[in-house]
Amino acid sequence: EPGDPGDRSPPGSELGGPPPAAALAGSPQKLAEMLSSQYGLNVFVAGLLLMFAWAVHAVGVGKGHLLSFLITLMLIQLLWMLWYVGRSYAQRRLIREKDTHAGARWLRGSITLFAAITIVLGCFKIGYFVGFAECLSATEGVFPVAHSIHTLSQVYFLWGHAKDIIQSFKTLERFGLIHSVFTNLLLWANGVLNESKHQLNEHKERLMTLGFGNITIVLDDHSPECNCTSTALCSVISQGIYYLYPFNIEYHILASTMFYVLWKNIGRKVESHPHPKIQFRFHGVMMGTAVGLTVLAITIGVVAVYLIQIGRSKTKSESALIMFYIYATASLMLMVVAGLTGVWIYRTQETVLDESKNPARKLDSDLLIGTASGSWLISWGSILAIICAEEHPAYTWYNLPYSILAILEKYIQNLFIIESIHRKPERYNEDIRTLRVMAICSRNPAPLTPSCQKNGGTGDAASNSRELSHVLNGSVCLRESREQNQENNPGADGSPSSLPTNTKRKILRNIAAFLFLCNISLWIPPAFGCRPEYDNGLEEIVFGFEPWIIVVNLAMPFSIFYRMHSAASLFEVYCKT
Repeated sequence: EPGDPGDRSPPGSELGGPPPAAALAGSPQKLAEMLSSQYGLNVFVAGLLLMFAWAVHAVGVGKGHLLSFLITLMLIQLLWMLWYVGRSYAQRRLIREKDTHAGARWLRGSITLFAAITIVLGCFKIGYFVGFAECLSATEGVFPVAHSIHTLSQVYFLWGHAKDIIQSFKTLERFGLIHSVFTNLLLWANGVLNESKHQLNEHKERLMTLGFGNITIVLDDHSPECNCTSTALCSVISQGIYYLYPFNIEYHILASTMFYVLWKNIGRKVESHPHPKIQFRFHGVMMGTAVGLTVLAITIGVVAVYLIQIGRSKTKSESALIMFYIYATASLMLMVVAGLTGVWIYRTQETVLDESKNPARKLDSDLLIGTASGSWLISWGSILAIICAEEHPAYTWYNLPYSILAILEKYIQNLFIIESIHRKPERYNEDIRTLRVMAICSRNPAPLTPSCQKNGGTGDAASNSRELSHVLNGSVCLRESREQNQENNPGADGSPSSLPTNTKRKILRNIAAFLFLCNISLWIPPAFGCRPEYDNGLEEIVFGFEPWIIVVNLAMPFSIFYRMHSAASLFEVYCKT
C-alpha cells in the first residue's frame, strides 16, 4: 500500500549511509518484525525446556503437560489460519502480489506426501492409545487427533497461500506466521526427541555385543505401566511408529521453512521482471539417473543387511560396520567427483548472475550451510576419536576415509548448489548474447526480441551499442562470430568454454539428477536406524558415553535434514538447468 508508513524508507537511507537508530526503531515494519521474532523465540525456548524436563524425568512434569502445551499452540495457529483464509476469500477480487520463487509446486507436493504419512502416524498413535488406555492420560489420545486436523489445515493453507506477499494487517500477520514457524519447529523437536530416545535404547542394547562392557547400560524407559489389551497389535504399532517418524520430522521442518519465507515476504516490494517457469524434463539424463538409481538400490540392500546383522554378535556387528563404511565411502567419492565437475563447468562458462533479493533462495543457502555443520561436527568427532584412541578395531580404518569424505562432499555439494541457484536460466543468457551481437553489429538500432524485452536486457544492449558500435563494429562482430563458431565446434580448443551449450546443460542436468538420488540414498540410513556413529563405540570410549551421545543427538537431526533439503535444492537445480 503506497500510504503505509511501514513501506517508507527511513530518513537518510537515500544518502547511502546507515539509517539513524531512532529512525530504525521508529519504523513500524522493523518494530513488528523485531517484536514478532522475540515472541516466537520465547515460545520456542519455553517448549524446548518443557521437552527437556520431560526427557530427564523432572519432578512434576509429565508427557501430558508437554502434549497440552503443543495442542494449545496448534489450536492458536488453526484459529489464525482460519482468520487469514476467511479474510483472503473476502478480498479474493483484489490483485495480490505473489512471490514466484516461493512455494514451488514440487515443494508443495513433497510436503503433501510427508503430511499424508504423518496422518498415518497419527492413526498408529490413536491405536497405541486405545491399547494402553487404562494407564495413559487423555492428552495422549487427543494429541494425535488435534495433530491430524492441524496437518490437514496447514497443507491446505500452504497450497493456497505459500506465494502470498502480505501488504496489510502486517503486525498481526507477522505474529501469526512466526507462531506457525515455531509451532512447527517444536513439533519437529518433539518428533526428534521421541525418535532419538527409541534409537538410544536400541543402541545401548547393541553395545554389549561389540565388547564395550565398561559402558553403563541404563535404558531410558517411558513405556506405559500397564499391559496392552492386544500385545501383538501393540508391538506392531509401537515398531511402526518409529519407522514413520522420519517423514513426520521432514514434514514439520519443511512447513516451518515455508512459513518463514511468508514471514520474510511481508511488506516486500516485488521486482517487476517475471520469473521464468521451471519445468521438469526427463530427456537426456539417462546416465545420471541410472547411476543414481544403482546407488539407491545398493543403499536399500546395505541398510537391510546392517539392521539384521548389527547387535547379533561382535563379529557380525563389525562386518556390518565395515560394509557400511565401504558403501558410504564409494558413494561419497562419486558425489565429490560429480560436484567438482559441476562447479568446474559453472566457473568456466559465461552466465549472468541473479543478484535480486529473494528470501527463499537466501534461506536455502543458509540452511545448506547451517545443517551441514551437524554432520561436520560428528565427522570431526570421529576423526579426533580415531587419532586419540589407544586401541583401533578393524573397522576404524574404514571410518577414517568415510569421515573425511563426509566433510569434503558437503563442502563441494554446497558450492555446486549455491553456484546454480544464483545463476539465471540458460535461455536468459542466450538471449543476452544474441542481443549483444545484434546491437553491436548493426549501425542502426536493432529490433529487440520479445524474450529479450521480458528478461530486461534492453538497457545492456543499448549501452553496448552506444559505446562500441562506432569504433569496434567490424572487429567485435568478427570476434562474436568466432566465438559462436568455437561453441558449435568443440574441437577448436581444449578449454571448457568450447563445449556446446547443450552439452554443458546435459552434463549439469545429469550431475543434478545423480546427486539428487544420492542424497535420497544417504538420507535413508540415518533416518531408519542405520547409524554407525552410535554403534561403533569408539567415540564413546574417547569422549565418554554421555557427552558423545549428547553430541550425536543434537547433530544427527540436522545431518538428516541436510540430505532431504539438499535433495530438494538439487531437484530445483535439475529443473532450472
